[in-house]
Amino acid sequence: MVRFIALLVGAAFSFVLAIALFGSISGLITEPPVPTVEEEFHAHPLHAGLSSDGIFGKFDRQQLQRGFQVYKEVCAACHGLRYVSFRDLEQLGYSEPEVKAIAQQWAIEQPSINPETGEATTRKNIPSDRFPSPFANEVAARAANNNANPPDLSLMAKARHDGNNYIYSLIGHGYVNQPAELVRKFPDAKTPNGLHYNKFFPNLNIAMPPPLTQDGQVTYTDGTRATKDQMAKDVAAFLTWTAEPNLERRHAAGLAAVIFLVIFVFLAWGAYQNVWRDVKH
Repeated sequence: MVRFIALLVGAAFSFVLAIALFGSISGLITEPPVPTVEEEFHAHPLHAGLSSDGIFGKFDRQQLQRGFQVYKEVCAACHGLRYVSFRDLEQLGYSEPEVKAIAQQWAIEQPSINPETGEATTRKNIPSDRFPSPFANEVAARAANNNANPPDLSLMAKARHDGNNYIYSLIGHGYVNQPAELVRKFPDAKTPNGLHYNKFFPNLNIAMPPPLTQDGQVTYTDGTRATKDQMAKDVAAFLTWTAEPNLERRHAAGLAAVIFLVIFVFLAWGAYQNVWRDVKH
């Protein structure tokens, strides 16, 4: 009797669940959800084609130096690199004296305390220092940027999906005029004052003004022509390095592990054949 009641309750539950499922599916078919403005107009990032892409990828040191130059002259006024030290720049090919000069000449100094008066002060950067934040705190950052807090860029290439391509697309090709079709179909989605339309930004409206405004905005020391596309690609490569400076070692370790496993499989197969060669299977 108990088993019969349990089966009856289970059948009733399954019947109700089936009715609910059928209602949901039929509702989606007869009245499909209206696509949002983001779903219709948000663009997938372009492919930057960096040398660090793929399992055999390696950093282009010259490109990293160009990307650092773009960061220094364009991005550093608003965005910090709190997880990167000046001495890490030696990995980009800079010599020790060059790193010392970069640290000392950096526009933003390190916060410090005057040992004689105990008052807050600043001092010149040294190679062991991390890149100082351009703002004292979040309140100061928002006050200087129309209530927007510029994010730290150290790990940006890993914090965003398809990070290096996202950075390249966002700053190099994302700032366009808002499509007339968007305003016509979604009148309430018009870009508000103080924001900028960017087709690669998740909600299409970003507080950051276009950082790259024209070709030649930066004069590369290696003579490379600094087009907007080239600058965007170079700074994307640099931020890929800041997010994962050990990428080349990881790729090398992974390749070595694969080679070892392949050799091990053949050795194990050979040992198996040798041990069991006289045994009838």
